[in-house]
Amino acid sequence: MIIAIVLALCAAASNALSSVLQRRAARSVAPGDSFQMSVMLSLVRDTGWLLGILALIAGFLFQAGALTVGQLALVQPILVTELPFTMAFIWLVLGRRLDRESWIAVGAMTVGLAVLLAAASPAHGTRTPHRVEWAIAILVTVGVMAFLVASSRGGRGARRAVLLAVASGLGFSFTAALMKDATRAIPGGASSVLTSWALYAMVAAGLASLVLLQDALRSGSLVAVQPGLNVTDPVASIAYGVGLFGESIRLGGWVVLELLGIGLILYGSIHLAQTRPLRDHAGGRDVCD
Repeated sequence: MIIAIVLALCAAASNALSSVLQRRAARSVAPGDSFQMSVMLSLVRDTGWLLGILALIAGFLFQAGALTVGQLALVQPILVTELPFTMAFIWLVLGRRLDRESWIAVGAMTVGLAVLLAAASPAHGTRTPHRVEWAIAILVTVGVMAFLVASSRGGRGARRAVLLAVASGLGFSFTAALMKDATRAIPGGASSVLTSWALYAMVAAGLASLVLLQDALRSGSLVAVQPGLNVTDPVASIAYGVGLFGESIRLGGWVVLELLGIGLILYGSIHLAQTRPLRDHAGGRDVCD
C-alpha cells in the first residue's frame, strides 16, 4: 500500500509539473491565441516544453505502476492532489506567491483526501473481471457519459461545464480501470500487452475524456469544472474497484467520515479553483504578471 501511495503521489506531482512547464513554454513561445506549425516547431526546441513532456510520460508510468501494485480505490483518489501540486509548482517554478486562501484550500483538500482514504480503508481485490462484467461496465459508463453530454447540449455556461466535467471525471476513472486491467498483461511481455484489448480501450477512453474536459473548460470557468472533476473521478474509481476487481471499503458508520472527506475535497476544489494563480494558469495567461 505504501508503494502504491508513493507512486500515485509521484504521478500527481509529475502531471502537475508537466502542466506548469508546458503552459510556461507555450506562453513564452506563442503568447497569442493562434496556433501555427511554426509554434509547434518552436515548442519542440524549447527545453522547458520537452521537460514537460518527459514529466507527462513519467506521470503515466507512475500511475501504471501504482495501479499494478495498489487498489484502484486507493490510487485514483490520491491523484486529486494534482491540483495542490499545481499550485505548489506555480509558486516554485513561476514565482507566483500564493495567498492564505490558497493554502487553506490546499489544506482542506489534503485533509479531505486523508479522511476519505482512512475511513474507506480500501482492501486489495483478487478478482479478475469477466468479459460480461466488462461489457456491462462499458455499457453503463458510455450510457451515463452520453446522457451527461446530451444533457449539456441544452445548457450554457456553468451548467454545461459541470455536466461535461462530471462526464470527463467518469471517463478518466474508467480509463484508470482499463489501465489496471492492461497492466496485468505486463508479466507476459510486450506481446501480451500489445494484444490486450484493454490497452486500446484505455487509449480511446482517455482521449474521449480529454476532449470532454477541454470542452468543459471552454464552456465555463475553472470554478465550475474542477470540483465536479475532482469528486467524480475518485468516487467512480472506488465504485469500479469494488464492482470490477473485488476491492472492498468500509461501510456502516464509516460512510459519514467518507462523505466528510469528499465534502472537504469538494470545498477545497471550489476555493482553489477561485484563486487567481490557478485561474490564470488554466486560462493560459502568464501567471507571473
